[in-house]
Amino acid sequence: MYFLYMMTNFNNTVLYIGVTNDLKRRAIEHKTGMNEGFTKKSNCVKLVWFEKFEDIRLAIEQEKRMKKWKREFKENLINNTNPDWNDLYDSL
Repeated sequence: MYFLYMMTNFNNTVLYIGVTNDLKRRAIEHKTGMNEGFTKKSNCVKLVWFEKFEDIRLAIEQEKRMKKWKREFKENLINNTNPDWNDLYDSL
């Protein structure tokens, strides 16, 4: 199983899109700032959206498409399933 996901910061001003095979582990890495890079600098610590995939190739293809989307489209995707932009980590 693979996961396409979006993380944001406390103010919901930054969106990060990624793919992983272990969403819980990856969310912890973001939350603890374990890895240097964009999400650590931007403090992306809230998991606000994810989708499951059985095929990694499909997950990566969708990730590439979504990274080209306007922010409005990404926000709409989050709002459809998580209108309050709650941290979904505890629901994993």
